Amino acid sequence: MNWQEYLDYTRNILRSSAPPAPYDNPDYYHYTKMNDARMKRWVKGNPVTGYTKAIVESIQAPQQWIVITEPWCGDAAHIVPVIYLMSILNSKITFELQLRDSNSEIEKYLTHNTRSIPMLVVRNMQGKDLFHWGPRPVGGQQLYLSLKERNAGFEEVKTAIQHYYNADKSLSTQNEIAALLKQHL
Repeated sequence: MNWQEYLDYTRNILRSSAPPAPYDNPDYYHYTKMNDARMKRWVKGNPVTGYTKAIVESIQAPQQWIVITEPWCGDAAHIVPVIYLMSILNSKITFELQLRDSNSEIEKYLTHNTRSIPMLVVRNMQGKDLFHWGPRPVGGQQLYLSLKERNAGFEEVKTAIQHYYNADKSLSTQNEIAALLKQHL
């Protein structure tokens, strides 16, 4: 699906009087509602830096960017809009989203044997993976793993990760993906 289809899918869940599973669970519905607002904020604020823009604009060979995600995913709400904004900077990039739980390629890109998302896969036009990145920037992943190691509760993890993304302003996501892109120019 493309970006607009993903937004429509998310908003249809929120408009539904009987949303499908897992959105029929009030917690998942609430996460999706918050994530929709976060995605709008990221797109409106367009935090893409000049450095990131220069790297993306210098891509000469066509690339396919696939993001595996779900509307309920808190990390995705902070990352996927930024990747989308990066993708529209160069007409040589095609951008596609796959829903993790609906016939996605996530099994090829496990993180510590988990189906963690979001996951960005960048391919050349022959279908060869150039790289994949995710589910979160290195600093966010280190924070998450340290919280998990000490058995922090869900609310503490959720709050700490949210503070991380707000403070980071997407710079780690952009810098890490830009560095990988630069290797394939």
